[in-house]
Amino acid sequence: MKHTTLQRHFWALSIILGLTAYSTQAASGQWVNLFNGKDLTGWIPVHDVKPEVVEGNLQIHKGMGWLRLEKQYKDFILEFEWRAYEEDYDSGIYMRAPLDGKPWPDAGFQVNLRYNALGALVKNRKTIVPAETPKLPINKWHKMRIEVRGNKAKLFINDEPNWETDLIDRPEGYIGIQIEDKKFDFRNIRIMEL
Repeated sequence: MKHTTLQRHFWALSIILGLTAYSTQAASGQWVNLFNGKDLTGWIPVHDVKPEVVEGNLQIHKGMGWLRLEKQYKDFILEFEWRAYEEDYDSGIYMRAPLDGKPWPDAGFQVNLRYNALGALVKNRKTIVPAETPKLPINKWHKMRIEVRGNKAKLFINDEPNWETDLIDRPEGYIGIQIEDKKFDFRNIRIMEL
């Protein structure tokens, strides 16, 4: 059976479109590393902050402000490991944050990395979801996982569920690390867009 040139082109185009759709699906739901262990590519310091790369870790310890990613995110799973050096440690992870506010984006959501409120969800400097996490030891690596889908979010600390909420009322924004003159290291920072 002979096929016309038009039919052959149509089939070839169908196969190409099918493979493109498949590769797009395969790419979504994949982990992407946000920190390369060498420099601050993809990160933007905001206000008076001086993050550094020390022994392959992202280290914060100077200034008041935040270190944000270049692009905005909607729905995602964010995982990272962190280590504090001081007993009264204080930092946080911003999500769906705007660029306004000084030194930090108050209208964004912040998962606290504070010694006496670890894991609490904060907005406009007020706790909207408390956390029942004991103070974790300093100079030791800990893991955090934040899942955000629509108006829902979940937090896991050291692979243990901590809280769930449906109070996320900003559709998208920046992810960043709060810097508050306290020394922290971060590593294995990765994201999966949903």
